[in-house]
Amino acid sequence: MSRESASEGTSEGAGATPPGEPTGAAEPTGARPDLPGTLPEALRVELVAFRRDLHMHPELGNQEFRTTSAIKARLERAGLAPRVLGGGTGLVCDIGGTPDLRGRPILALRADIDALPIPDTKRNVPYRSTVPDRAHACGHDVHTTVVLGAGLVLADLAERGQLPQPVRLVFQPAEEVLPGGATDAVDFGVLDGVGRIIAVHCDPRVDAGRIGLRQGPITSACDRLEVFLDGPGGHTARPHLTVDLVTAAAKVVTEVPALVARRVDARSGLALTWGRVDAGHACNVIPQHAELSGTIRCLDIDTWRRAPDLVHAALQEVADLYRAKLEINYVRGVPPVVNDPDVTELLRDSMAARRGPDAVEGTEQSLGGEDFSWYLEHVPGAMARLGVRSPGERTVRDLHQGDFDADEHAITVGVELFTAAALLDAATNR
Repeated sequence: MSRESASEGTSEGAGATPPGEPTGAAEPTGARPDLPGTLPEALRVELVAFRRDLHMHPELGNQEFRTTSAIKARLERAGLAPRVLGGGTGLVCDIGGTPDLRGRPILALRADIDALPIPDTKRNVPYRSTVPDRAHACGHDVHTTVVLGAGLVLADLAERGQLPQPVRLVFQPAEEVLPGGATDAVDFGVLDGVGRIIAVHCDPRVDAGRIGLRQGPITSACDRLEVFLDGPGGHTARPHLTVDLVTAAAKVVTEVPALVARRVDARSGLALTWGRVDAGHACNVIPQHAELSGTIRCLDIDTWRRAPDLVHAALQEVADLYRAKLEINYVRGVPPVVNDPDVTELLRDSMAARRGPDAVEGTEQSLGGEDFSWYLEHVPGAMARLGVRSPGERTVRDLHQGDFDADEHAITVGVELFTAAALLDAATNR
């Protein structure tokens, strides 16, 4: 098999022709210009094209067959041996498995590869989604390209004897599908031998060329709730002779979130928010069935572990008060991503080594959920927020919106952040 290294990369078969220069961002002013693992220009051009190709062909969770094939083909062209995960999508690939490195803890780099079931509403780019009602509106195409690019650069270093520890690339499917594809990846064994794991997530509030970091929780827990209420039904003239199911549903909507919130420390941020209520079809008929659905979000992992029991108890109390028969479908989602302090500092040092300490900014804990948290139930790790906003841009093209896009200079930043992390992590693990 012929090997195409990072320094020899081309854009053959990678999609639309990328621009010749990074978009809207200054050249890096790294504090450690001697640190190897920077991104060659030819590979940068190829990676931009690769990202655009993924963006044009988004695939939903557990359906990422084309995406998986594209990643696998490029890794194999570099002489690597990626393995497809058990479900047929997603991959894992080890780099630097030479005898002198075996036994050392592996640093894992994780990317999620799935898209969202929403239309791409961008009008002025040539790489708009070609798949109806599908879009890479959460930046997973960027995450994938960053890990791929880092892997190609690190493979080149390994071939030249400059990679001092093994690295594992994890391309995970189905992040957007609760409870997340991370659980299946863990079951497949992607964490076997791993000492630490790192990831990035696009952040449209941070300029390209910068990252946001936070020790401790950086995302929130997110669960899904479905509630079904039943009664005999009846005439609205005689609610006293039946179960007034609409009133019962209304009380569930207003009282259960308040009850739950009053039974935990307010600092835990436990919040039940309804997104759908459905009951009845006629103004003078008390219905026999009502349905409600919503989400439970929580800032604190200990409170999240208690949340199902708290929500069940509050629902039962309100339903019993109005004599409604209750059925609950509580779908466990993901816990918060809790960044390990040492791994967070590794990312901070890595970014400072590439672009100086001023390229790192603090960030808040978000209420969004991320299944990267499942990996952190097993090994220490951290996630950085990767800036994707073009400097000077005033409009925030938010995540999970059809017009979301990324400044592609973020690809270079992410690749070089990860390669620096691999080199600096090895120095601390000697």
